[in-house]
Amino acid sequence: MKKIVFLLAAMLSLTSCSILGGINWDSAQLGQAAGAAMTAMSITDAQIVSLCAQSIAQEDAQNRIDNGSYAARLKRVLSGVTVKGLVLDPKVYIKNDINAFASGDGSIRVYSGLMDVMDDNELFAIIGHEIGHVVNQDTKRAMKSAYLAAAARGVVNAAGAVGVLSQSVLGDIGQAYFNSQYSQKQELAADKFGFEFCVAYKKDPYAMYNSLQKLQKLSSSRQSSYLEKMFSSHPDNETRSKKVKDMADKYVKSAK
Repeated sequence: MKKIVFLLAAMLSLTSCSILGGINWDSAQLGQAAGAAMTAMSITDAQIVSLCAQSIAQEDAQNRIDNGSYAARLKRVLSGVTVKGLVLDPKVYIKNDINAFASGDGSIRVYSGLMDVMDDNELFAIIGHEIGHVVNQDTKRAMKSAYLAAAARGVVNAAGAVGVLSQSVLGDIGQAYFNSQYSQKQELAADKFGFEFCVAYKKDPYAMYNSLQKLQKLSSSRQSSYLEKMFSSHPDNETRSKKVKDMADKYVKSAK
């Protein structure tokens, strides 16, 4: 929030011939961008969910969605799973990338490349981790930040804030949203959710740990935006794995 307020103050203090982000802005454009950003800061959770749904719809239109064996496997893996406050909508994109994400509208998207390298328990844990980001409000914060950034750049106008957005605007916001990285604290909390998700549905308690270990090994030999989001910005990854393993050890011990 402080960054946005500072940005607005800086924008309003610029002269009519200033350059912001490589674009020539006049005072009217600056005022419009500032107004849009101020409007964006007041968007509600429901409006953020709407933005998520619009972004996912665009992603779906740009990707090949599986209706065969991958979809059947994902349906089986998530059979009986419910999350309070969310209507889950799982789908598989046919892509070799190691990737998965969940969105604030309940959408879950898993890439076939990830399914190819994970067993069912590990896949379940990763999906649980991604749902954890939704439950913990991380995805909503990421979408709001993406929208704020677009508003500050003048991509979104004040009058049309959070309405039905054009494909180009959605693409701009969606790109920032899907490329956002979570903090170490957020990742640790999502790991914990993934572990608890597995335990709650009587899956392997070590599934979250095993999936993290496998992803970390893959990150050293295979390029993936998901792997980068999971690991490259967080140098102390052994701490994450150890914490999840300690949770599993404690659970197994208490269950004896």
